[in-house]
Amino acid sequence: MKENKMGVMPIGKLIITMSLPIMISMLVQALYNVVDSIFVARVSENALTAVSMAFPIQSLMIAVGVGTAVGVNALLARSLGAKDMDRVNKIAENAVFLAVMSYLVFLLIGLLLSEPFFRSQTDIEEIVQYGKQYLTICCCTSFGIFVQIMFERMLQATGKTFYTMITQGTGAIINIILDPILIFGLFGFPRMEVAGAAVATVTGQIVAAVAAIILNQKKNHEVKINMKGFRPSVEVIAQIYEIGIPSIVMQAISSVMTYGMNLILISFSATATAVFGIYFKLQSFIFMPVFGLNNGVIPIVAYNYGAQKRDRVLSAIRHVITYAVVIMILGLVIFQTMPDKLLMMFSASETMLAIGVPALRTISLSFLLAGFCIAAGSVFQALGKSIYSMYVSVARQLVVLLPVAYALSRLGRVELVWWAIPIAELMSLTMTVICMIHINKNIISKIGKNS
Repeated sequence: MKENKMGVMPIGKLIITMSLPIMISMLVQALYNVVDSIFVARVSENALTAVSMAFPIQSLMIAVGVGTAVGVNALLARSLGAKDMDRVNKIAENAVFLAVMSYLVFLLIGLLLSEPFFRSQTDIEEIVQYGKQYLTICCCTSFGIFVQIMFERMLQATGKTFYTMITQGTGAIINIILDPILIFGLFGFPRMEVAGAAVATVTGQIVAAVAAIILNQKKNHEVKINMKGFRPSVEVIAQIYEIGIPSIVMQAISSVMTYGMNLILISFSATATAVFGIYFKLQSFIFMPVFGLNNGVIPIVAYNYGAQKRDRVLSAIRHVITYAVVIMILGLVIFQTMPDKLLMMFSASETMLAIGVPALRTISLSFLLAGFCIAAGSVFQALGKSIYSMYVSVARQLVVLLPVAYALSRLGRVELVWWAIPIAELMSLTMTVICMIHINKNIISKIGKNS
């Protein structure tokens, strides 16, 4: 069999060709998330706060979809490296099954828990009603995002990342076009406000999912999916989740952290909560390229680990850490020098600027440390040690960030609460370095010695 490019192409060039399309598509994704909030902010500040408060459930949805796909991606790439094509197809078929099961879970959440979720955070009725509309639509039609993520990861696992740029870009462009039309009722459409933002989002996801399925069938010849007579494999699903569950937990913890921070911040004002939501939208422009870089590197490291090529594994690790830190430095400069201009994109009031400018400057201090930690997490996932990332994430967000944020909030000054994030990131860096030393000693240093 002809060697896949992941085993022979120079690492620097390979990472760029694998990661750049994903990074571009993720930047487009970040753009449409920001555009959503920009248009919603023009409805009212309460509408913006409602969308911000919905983020924990949306983050949980993405955690399940991406976490499961991380397991699929790593297993597929490793099996490709080992030239086990029967197993590649078996993994892909079980991946489709898991995407459907994930959707059914969030369908129930959308139907049963949307309103209780918002009432647990606020008693402002307008925010509750806006939030209920938005979250119900996003959850009950979430089959698009789960299918999209899974089929895109199959393309990434075989090195065909250019096609994921097409699928994500198409979905994002549709969302951006539909946002003003559905939110404000243009061209004869009814004015749907927050519900319109949700409909625009899920429509883009569904179109992207269809495109991802078609591209897999026509272009991804290394993976053949035949669901006729399919029976779930307990053994394959267990291996997918052995890698995927730590990633799911790690990202789900972010939902818990965001929910907790919303409760802390709304005790000051709804504006403080909206600022936190805006921060997450804005920081996605910095973090999404790094996550795209990681998505491109995971199959490279996993493939060469499966092929027992230690030098290529080490080279990939050095490159991803360097690129991630450089991107984060750029993000730090932007957040430090123009926080007011970033906030004005969301029609920020004087009150929002007074809270938001110091918030963005304080939180962005964590970017320098986060770049290394995120890049190291991709190595853990590729080598089947996602559990390390989970440990770091639990410690960072639940053991340090939330308790420190709560303690600082008791001093009665909202500007102190933001310092919990860089403090937590410092602890995350310490744990990540320890895990990297351990994984180098026990796995990386032994690659290729028995071949």
